[in-house]
Amino acid sequence: MNKIISIFILLFISLPSFAIERDYFVEKTLASNVYAKPYTNLNYNYESLECVPIKLQITKNISTKKDEIFEGQKINFKVREDVFYDNKIILKKGTIVTAEVEIYITRGMNGIPATIIVDNFDIPDIPREKLKSIYIKKGANRTIFVLPFKWALTPLPPTGSFTNIIIGGHAKITQKDKIKIYYFPKWGSELPDDNIDIIKL
Repeated sequence: MNKIISIFILLFISLPSFAIERDYFVEKTLASNVYAKPYTNLNYNYESLECVPIKLQITKNISTKKDEIFEGQKINFKVREDVFYDNKIILKKGTIVTAEVEIYITRGMNGIPATIIVDNFDIPDIPREKLKSIYIKKGANRTIFVLPFKWALTPLPPTGSFTNIIIGGHAKITQKDKIKIYYFPKWGSELPDDNIDIIKL
């Protein structure tokens, strides 16, 4: 019992001194370094609702079933129709557009489906900041009928756990999928040359 009291007293005395030493170290470290503050472009204009649809089609089918998906993976699309703006063709049919798998969510128990989220479309002569381009494809969502069944069985343990074996569907993007992203030509403004502030803490 005496040992426990001694340890408690030791901790009670030591902890405040550790905190003071840590705060002093952090303060000295920050004060001795120079940091770059990223420029925030408050003048960037997203008010315009004028947009041009860009219709795409993947060039090669991809599926989570074959374990061929990974985050950061580059995938190719092609433009399905000529894209016009201001009575001019800005993107020709058949143009190859690259993108990447930004997020890949594997399918899970209780009917949760696999999900592929594609973004970072790279289109010739069109800045990425002027695109609304996230494309999401999910597999079969079985939670709609699995979860009510699970809740009904939960009062009878362990039967509620039986639904864990029901897995959601695989996600796939095929050439039959009609993908559409949007180009907003009036979004944006020119960034100044000096777009980074240097600050010292």
